Amino acid sequence: MLRIALSPTKDMDLEDLRIALLNYIISKKIDEELVIRIDDANKNKNIEGKDKEILELLNLFSIEHSRIIYQSENIKYHQKLAMQLMTQKKAFSCFCSDTKLDELKKSAKEEGKSYNYDDFCANLSNEIVLEVNAAFTVRIKRPIDNIKLIDSLNGEFNYTPNNIDSFIILNHDKTPTAEYACAVDDMIFNITTVINKKEDILSAPRHIHIRNSLGYEKEINYIHLPTIQNKNIGKKNSLSSVKCLIEEGFLPVAIANYLVLLGNNAPKEIFTLEEAVQWFEIKNISKEEVVFDFEKLKTINKKHLELIDDLRLSKLLGFADADIGKLGKLFLTNASTLNEIKEKLNLIFSKKDLCKNFEDESKQIIKCLKEAPHIEEFNEFKKYITQNTGLKDNSLLKPLRYLLTKEEDGVNLSDIYPYIKNYLGEIIK
Repeated sequence: MLRIALSPTKDMDLEDLRIALLNYIISKKIDEELVIRIDDANKNKNIEGKDKEILELLNLFSIEHSRIIYQSENIKYHQKLAMQLMTQKKAFSCFCSDTKLDELKKSAKEEGKSYNYDDFCANLSNEIVLEVNAAFTVRIKRPIDNIKLIDSLNGEFNYTPNNIDSFIILNHDKTPTAEYACAVDDMIFNITTVINKKEDILSAPRHIHIRNSLGYEKEINYIHLPTIQNKNIGKKNSLSSVKCLIEEGFLPVAIANYLVLLGNNAPKEIFTLEEAVQWFEIKNISKEEVVFDFEKLKTINKKHLELIDDLRLSKLLGFADADIGKLGKLFLTNASTLNEIKEKLNLIFSKKDLCKNFEDESKQIIKCLKEAPHIEEFNEFKKYITQNTGLKDNSLLKPLRYLLTKEEDGVNLSDIYPYIKNYLGEIIK
């Protein structure tokens, strides 16, 4: 079983979505169940409604799953297993204050060392623990032996006990920490493969240590993906949210295409998720940091807009007419997103002023078109206006283009006309 674990404490970003997409692809390739887990154990940080937004976005990307799990529903189980670890002397109560811990961290930094908890509370007797009337956290004891992590993409890693440390598994309010809850939930649901960000790779040996301490011996296949750097902003992890990209007019199929393509040795540039399932191999993913290029995404989005069914495109643009879909595709010379196409359509259907320097000609054309019959061909359309107004050449085409498109140049009117001829009553107000 594979899982997509997402936090309702923030917007879903591109790295989150990339991990979700690869989970989906791999689950299809190996024919294993895929579940969605909402990591909502930290109630104080959860954003109301964010879980529903996450689920809606995953649905928008057609990521099929067998069930949805809320981590908060397992808190009692997390606590029960923490008590088991304490009973077995594999975990202990820690009464150290935040001030004390900050001092240890500061001291380690001044000495140029990595911070490690000094295990002061690990050695307290039961009698002393019972006498202490103060809030405490629960820490799992550092392992005795090294922890080996085998990563399908990055190879083998060996972590010493000090790398792992005696870390907190239950907070002061006895809610589980993210690392502990994740490790236990992966155990409960028999997860076989975990895909995560490379920057979170230290969490994996800690997860292994937690499960080892609980007597769970089944190995999990780990895959840690390289970081995505945003080329446009120039800062790591400063990524646009997925919701933002959708609102900007990018197609889910194009976003998915780009994120799977990113750092991957793919047989072709434009594809769907279903096609990716056929050829995807984790070994073909680059181990190096990858760069998110907004302009590249726009190029891929444009190609998917060119391929989309005309009627479907029309509906995405707010219509239900294949001709509007065909019209929208005419603007792909300069447009790359749904929003940019909508801007062109909004100009066509907006109320227009008279064309500058052609005010009288504009009035004549408006009067003529309001009385015109339905005309199929553009040349016949021009001929009709000329016959009824006497206008031709620049005196006709300049104001006519403006009255139909609210632009002075662009796509040929002869190409546009077949798709707007049925809407002239709405266009010429």
